[in-house]
Amino acid sequence: MALPSPNLDDRRFQQLVDEAKRYVQQRAPEWTDHNVSDPGVTLIETFAYMVDQLLYRLNRVPEKNYSAFLDLLGIRLFPPAAATAEVDFWLSAPQPETVTLRAGTEVATARSESDEGVVFATTEELPILPSELTRLVTAPVSGEQTDRTTALAEARDIRCFQAAPAPGDAMLFRLPAAVPRCILSIHLDSRVEGVGVDPRQPPLVWEAWDGARWLPCETGSDTTGGLNRPGEVIVYVPPGHTASVVAGTRGGWLRCRVTEPEPGQPFYSESPTVREAEVFTVGGTAPVEHAETVTDVSLGISEGVAGQRFSVARPPILLDGEPPVVEVSSDQGWQTWRAVEHFGNSSPDDRHVVIDATSGTFAFPPAVREPDGSLRTYGAVPEKGAHVRVLRYRTGGGAGGNVARGAISVLRSSVPYVARVENREAARGGVDGESVDNAKLRAPNALRMQERAVTAEDYEIVARQAAPSVRRVRCVPATAGEGGAVRVLVVPEAVADDGDRLRFEQLIPSEQVLSAIATQLDERRLIGTRLVVEPPAYQGVTVVARLVVPAGQADRVREAALAALYRHLNPLRGGTAGNGWAFGRPVQYGEVFGVLQRVAGSGLVEEVRLFPADPITGRRGAPAERIDVAAHELVFSYQHQVVVNEADLGGVQR
Repeated sequence: MALPSPNLDDRRFQQLVDEAKRYVQQRAPEWTDHNVSDPGVTLIETFAYMVDQLLYRLNRVPEKNYSAFLDLLGIRLFPPAAATAEVDFWLSAPQPETVTLRAGTEVATARSESDEGVVFATTEELPILPSELTRLVTAPVSGEQTDRTTALAEARDIRCFQAAPAPGDAMLFRLPAAVPRCILSIHLDSRVEGVGVDPRQPPLVWEAWDGARWLPCETGSDTTGGLNRPGEVIVYVPPGHTASVVAGTRGGWLRCRVTEPEPGQPFYSESPTVREAEVFTVGGTAPVEHAETVTDVSLGISEGVAGQRFSVARPPILLDGEPPVVEVSSDQGWQTWRAVEHFGNSSPDDRHVVIDATSGTFAFPPAVREPDGSLRTYGAVPEKGAHVRVLRYRTGGGAGGNVARGAISVLRSSVPYVARVENREAARGGVDGESVDNAKLRAPNALRMQERAVTAEDYEIVARQAAPSVRRVRCVPATAGEGGAVRVLVVPEAVADDGDRLRFEQLIPSEQVLSAIATQLDERRLIGTRLVVEPPAYQGVTVVARLVVPAGQADRVREAALAALYRHLNPLRGGTAGNGWAFGRPVQYGEVFGVLQRVAGSGLVEEVRLFPADPITGRRGAPAERIDVAAHELVFSYQHQVVVNEADLGGVQR
């Protein structure tokens, strides 16, 4: 067990008062009135209160010493991290000229009576470029590309694909230039010829050319029903879109391609046709973060001595991007000082600085007295009278920036021609700064690990420190054939939609997060250990249930039952303890029945069926009483279905 912290003096206010009265009886027996109305007792209580406060402060000395020891060991509080998101800026109408959104454009969530809006700012400039269709080309998978621009101008019906479409057939759209990060509206006048497909899930994908390969594009609303009727398709062009030579001409190219149908997905029996096609730019997508950038900050003037410290006026400093640039003036102009983790490897001429992000402090190299009496500086010391400044740093962050999708809806900066803003996905990555109590719990692990990852717990601790925004980390043995490898499974934090519903893409960590974890672990792993950092496998589960409730409760119970299922079978906050479904824990009929029965209350749960499902394709397996989950897998709720009927349950004995 841990060594107990001593209580230096455990007396409290009333004990001090009683003890003082006993001394009064011994030293001044003629003082007989000890009631609270006596002025002398009032003085005793006043001094007892003051002594009680002194004892409280005295008992905090061990805590202060503990914090001082942590500082000597180099244990610093982790700073907050800023949440990031992608925000769509929609134009009021297509513009003939480029609309430029400067970096730092502010957007926010709607303000309520109790809460202020959460403010985000764009991290880079976004040019929203005008576009139009200049060429239309059909490219069957088994034939030559054919230019259909002339036929389109003559309003003739053009087959989009072969007469009998095949996977790989495509229709190419040429734009005058590349439009990276822009939102396009593609208007098509089509006839109902592409029979056989389900208009809600046609076997089509939209792609953009990046100079080397076709990149998939996200699509918004598609009112054409798979190119079967007049309408428009909203296409979100990825950042890598590049002007290149395709089909013999240079331009920004998009294409609509026929894909292999999924099991059970209807396919084209005939090709759809178009007679009119237009392309307009209706908006753009910019990355935003829950942080504010502060520029050109003067820290002060150097005194020319070692160990100087300078602080910014607005801490904390966010370090989840590029570190702040510190400059010191000299006869040769401004010199850049590089941020390092510590001064242990710094030579006397190295221009290094250590950043305490939580307090916003920049520490310059110290000087240490050697045994022979000489002074050794661990890094260069700014000259006396030199000005110290920070060109740029970011402040803000915190978990409050993890807002749901659609929550960012207010444009705070004035931008001409922009009508509205919206985030298609929830913001994520925001983490509050570390507390002192958490640092105390972390310190023993840091001392035990000594910057080395040996056990599975070590790998998990290092991974969490490398990416504080992740929700869960699990280290498991490698699969067969991966001898000497360690697998670190990472589950990111995610903001659920209404009804505690998570989408599968929210559970896949970004490449930046995986790279940051892999880099930290690679520096600390044992020689000869191979490292694999990836998301876990997910076992999809679909629950189909039928409930019977008293009249007038069907809608309420249906919503509550669905919410309970999505909340219980949740890899982040599900399970019996509410801290995430356990790795390898099976899903059993009885447990799900109990969840639904608690929602039904006085109603009845008539039927519960469990189906294993593929969370990517949605393919459902045979019903089962128990769905097993592998040791390295988590569950994922996939399209639960609850039917609630109303009936008179007055005669049912409960």
